[in-house]
Amino acid sequence: MQNTSLKATATKGIIWSAVDKFAVQLGQFVVGIVLARILVPEDFGLIGMLAIFIALSQIFIESGLGMGLIQRQNRSEIDFSTLFVFNLGVSSFFYLVLFFSAPFISYFFGQPKLTDLTRILGLSLFLNAFAIVQRTKLTIAIDFKSIAKSNVIGMSTGGLCGIIAAVNGYGVWSLVVQTLMGSFASSVSLWFFSNWSPSIAFSKKSFGSLFRYGSKLLIAGLYAQTLNNVYNICVGKFYPTASLGYYTRAKSFADLSAGTIVSVIQQATFPILTSVQYDKERLVFIYSRMIRMSAFFIIPIMTLIALLAKPIVILLLTDKWVSLIPLLQWMVFARIFFPMSALNMNLLNAIGRSDLFLKVDLSKLPLTILAMVITIPLGVKVMIIGHVVTSGLAFLINAYLPGKFYGYGPIQQLKDMLPFFGATIGMAIPIVTMTYFIDNLVLQLFFGVILGVIVYLFICWLLKVDELTEVVKLLLKYRKE
Repeated sequence: MQNTSLKATATKGIIWSAVDKFAVQLGQFVVGIVLARILVPEDFGLIGMLAIFIALSQIFIESGLGMGLIQRQNRSEIDFSTLFVFNLGVSSFFYLVLFFSAPFISYFFGQPKLTDLTRILGLSLFLNAFAIVQRTKLTIAIDFKSIAKSNVIGMSTGGLCGIIAAVNGYGVWSLVVQTLMGSFASSVSLWFFSNWSPSIAFSKKSFGSLFRYGSKLLIAGLYAQTLNNVYNICVGKFYPTASLGYYTRAKSFADLSAGTIVSVIQQATFPILTSVQYDKERLVFIYSRMIRMSAFFIIPIMTLIALLAKPIVILLLTDKWVSLIPLLQWMVFARIFFPMSALNMNLLNAIGRSDLFLKVDLSKLPLTILAMVITIPLGVKVMIIGHVVTSGLAFLINAYLPGKFYGYGPIQQLKDMLPFFGATIGMAIPIVTMTYFIDNLVLQLFFGVILGVIVYLFICWLLKVDELTEVVKLLLKYRKE
């Protein structure tokens, strides 16, 4: 009975988390297309230069304490209030850091506009910090329905305001408006749905226990965000602003699929894995199933984007973004192992081993540094190709400890993924053949997607892939309901 209840909870959580992430990502994707058709690559490049500063500040504000609360079995009201006070205090500190650092950031990139952009965009730190505890409480309750609603409200509000600003000629400031209004609307709705109000109380004991767990995640988060955004700094510093605009758009396209799947998995499975962390058999079953399900979706989706990059970019963004095509084709392959890598790391958090999470992350640093040193002088495209190589190696490293602890390491995981790679190769052959005979981009995109989906699912059916059966059963079940 407990297994059935947990499975039902996990399934419901994953479905609502998926609705949340895909709805938000799809909405942001549509908004991004509209803005990209109005704005120029340089506008996206300017915001891309600030991404690392905002991201690192946000990591300090969260400090892994929310994850610590989710992982903890016994929580008190003082724990939540302590986290709330900490979030607001640290967000205030880092906004001041950004405010006074803005002229230096502007000087570093040689872009005078960045001073004002940094100071205004930095206000998003307050808006996001204001609702971290509310989001944490909803996650603990596995109430992803409320989280989904708040995220959709934030995305819709921010997107609408950003488009209105762009249409009225506000240029790069349209992207700032989009971020601020989206953060504001999302935070307000999280307060409403969580039905929790903080008391202004701070416990050193509570903070200390949370920080012992969260500090490792803080360092790992800083490391991950630095690596995730350091390419922005390098491209922004050594190449034209437009090149960074192309790079950030390629990244956003790739993250539409990979990032969404990772977010769904991490948000929905972390509390589930935590609840069974002492039951090895159930833990491995859930974890291996998620690896296979992630691969079932991500491998064909990313390959399909690479194969149809030309019609996707030109039809959606117009010819002014044509330089984005080769970057996108390589970027999606840099993201193909991303969900599975994230699952391996998420397992370490779920069993309370944030210390190992940090060690694994730091062990990949030499690879990244070496790849960057070699590829930076060779151009943006080669930098992304280097990222493809390091991403594959990172997956092998991330999967090592799960293999050591639970007997489900990189070799076993890759064996589980083989049917999906085989089906994807089978899917790619007719699509490539089709593009040689059809020049019309609209027809290429239309027939490419239809052909790809049909061929991939057909091959999976021939191979008797369990994940296909599970997805079909799930769809039929919820259609009846």
